[in-house]
Amino acid sequence: MDLTIVIPLFNEEESLPELGAWIEKVMLANGYTYEVILVDDGSTDASWTVIETLNTKNPCFKGIKFQRNYGKSAALNEGFKAAQGDVVITMDADMQDSPDEIPELRNMIIEGGFDMVSGWKKKRYDNTFSKNIPSKLFNAAARKSSGIKLHDFNCGLKAYRLKLVKSIEVYGEMHRYIPVLAKWAGFRKIGEKVVEHRPRKYGVTKFGWERFINGFLDLGSIMFVGKFGKRPMHFFGLWGTLAFMAGLSIFIYLTVSKFFFDQTGMTQRPLFFFAILAMIIGTQLFLAGFIGELIARNSPERNNYLIETRKGL
Repeated sequence: MDLTIVIPLFNEEESLPELGAWIEKVMLANGYTYEVILVDDGSTDASWTVIETLNTKNPCFKGIKFQRNYGKSAALNEGFKAAQGDVVITMDADMQDSPDEIPELRNMIIEGGFDMVSGWKKKRYDNTFSKNIPSKLFNAAARKSSGIKLHDFNCGLKAYRLKLVKSIEVYGEMHRYIPVLAKWAGFRKIGEKVVEHRPRKYGVTKFGWERFINGFLDLGSIMFVGKFGKRPMHFFGLWGTLAFMAGLSIFIYLTVSKFFFDQTGMTQRPLFFFAILAMIIGTQLFLAGFIGELIARNSPERNNYLIETRKGL
């Protein structure tokens, strides 16, 4: 199969028939063998009925329905599990992503040698202050911390090799950081393509201000887990040791001052309490590292590594 198109959706009954017809037109024009996996993330409108209708007319359109709303990351993850095409395309269901971009995105994977290509909506139609400024700050922080030179991490229109989507797990709200997940999984050929951003034709946006706060929190989480997930003691042990040694050094200094220089009583000096606090924090961090190591060692996925090729085995 040439292509799998994964489309997460929530209450998009108005846009689905037009989007389905547009995708079908592009697929037929290019002669692709394909499947479209529509993941209904607990919609409360008639979205699932529309998906069933699309499937009746064209078996290439398939559906996954959630019992309730779990979020875009969960929808993408289930779509990735079901995907069979050599190239996997993700796009939003609100008609702001153009299916006409699909052939070139696929070519960048097949002929260009990329593992992943992310869309960049250079010219936007929702370029309001509430979206523009936070989005630029978010993308700048993501570029700086991850080292991946993309302008738009959160663009829904992306293309992947099948092997990539089978090697990552998208959870929580990590759909914003799939390029980072891909990099940590060993896929480093990540490209970018300027794509068309179309005005919203149906419905309203499903995301509010909280997505920016959650986005920065998730960035910190994914960078930490990616670097220290299998060796937590390297983080907690280091900072625990530094904090404990700082407290111990201050405590030794106060002791020497007390007995050799006849200084004011130790317990009457603010440094004494700072030393005790630093040693307690250091000990707690060190213990947190031990607990993290125990969890990591007993995890069933502790030795799950991506292997490129096996020969003679």
